[in-house]
Amino acid sequence: MPKIIGGSLREHRAQTREKLFAALCSLMGERGFDAISLADIAATAGVGRTSVYNHFADKELLLLGYIAHETTLYLDALGVALHGIEDPVEQLRTYVRQQTQVKRVFHTNPGPDLRTVLSVGTQRRLREHIVGVETILRNILAAGIESGAFPEQDINTTVPLVHACLSGRGLPDDEPAREQAIEATVTFVLRAVGAEAPALA
Repeated sequence: MPKIIGGSLREHRAQTREKLFAALCSLMGERGFDAISLADIAATAGVGRTSVYNHFADKELLLLGYIAHETTLYLDALGVALHGIEDPVEQLRTYVRQQTQVKRVFHTNPGPDLRTVLSVGTQRRLREHIVGVETILRNILAAGIESGAFPEQDINTTVPLVHACLSGRGLPDDEPAREQAIEATVTFVLRAVGAEAPALA
């Protein structure tokens, strides 16, 4: 019987999943999703290969679990960041700043684009997680249009354009260059949706 990590079976399972997620993220960053196996992930996580199957039946289900976990954490953090902000322009500014710091699972890995190596069913399920994030942006834009802060526009077109801009945005590691890049991105998006944004210094 494998040694239990933590004080209970529930804690053990949660900590094992965290180890698997961390290993998956690290290996994807090094090699790309298509070039790693469940055995690689188990070895990196320090988890017995057979015990991995107690959590995830295959590599794609592990990826879905990881994305769901990261999405939940992100939505919680975004909700905290937006709490108490009523102005749609400030909401959008906050949203963009939060988005610039999201882990780029689809865009920063070596090898083929992640979406090109996944089954159709997995791609569909990944899309479901993205919808929750998009809904927040849709609500911000709708409130801004209703209040007159943003001009009338097709939200169905604007949302993917904003996310396309943010998804490929790399940021410098050093300050203040990082902060300057984030603020430039915020200003660009505000102007793109028709909000009045202060000129950059």
